[in-house]
Amino acid sequence: QVRGLLAEYGLIIKVGVRSLQRKLPDLLEDAENGLSDVFRRYLIQIQQQLQELDAHIDFYNDLLQEQNRQNEACQRLQSIPGFGPVVASVFYSMIGNGENYRRGRDVSAAVGLVPKQHSSGGKDRLLGISKRGDRYLRSLLVHGARSVIIQAATRDDRLSRWINRIRAERGYNKATVALANKMARIGWAVIVQKT
Repeated sequence: QVRGLLAEYGLIIKVGVRSLQRKLPDLLEDAENGLSDVFRRYLIQIQQQLQELDAHIDFYNDLLQEQNRQNEACQRLQSIPGFGPVVASVFYSMIGNGENYRRGRDVSAAVGLVPKQHSSGGKDRLLGISKRGDRYLRSLLVHGARSVIIQAATRDDRLSRWINRIRAERGYNKATVALANKMARIGWAVIVQKT
């Protein structure tokens, strides 16, 4: 909204909150950019709101980091590529100690990362992912997988070679979901086996 209003004054800012936060002080200091006094007060209010939101986010991130430091399972989960503090804590809060699941595939099915099946007459047809289960955890795992896939292009370890092969054969999105599925399975194994 702020970017749109600034565009009416002929001031263009890149998309994203961070670019807006960087540009706001310069816009407020420049007396010759044609902004009205009312609009300047509005921008000051927006700047204060963004600073408050950053302070809230920092507080909750620190709280989450502290909670993860006290939980051994969350620390082990963070050793898995794609698992950060948020993913590890949400994954552990859903899975617990893992005793409710017989294997890692059950966890990925509970999250909704396994393909739907439409099979009959001995012919197996796998469709897209089921999208049943915990939507929030699934989205976190997918975002974690995306960050690993971006880094895999420049690496040559076993996981990166697997990711690059899947990406070349199936495409970026299917590789992302496949890696998210693998992350859920590995996460269950790390919790259960305490390795």
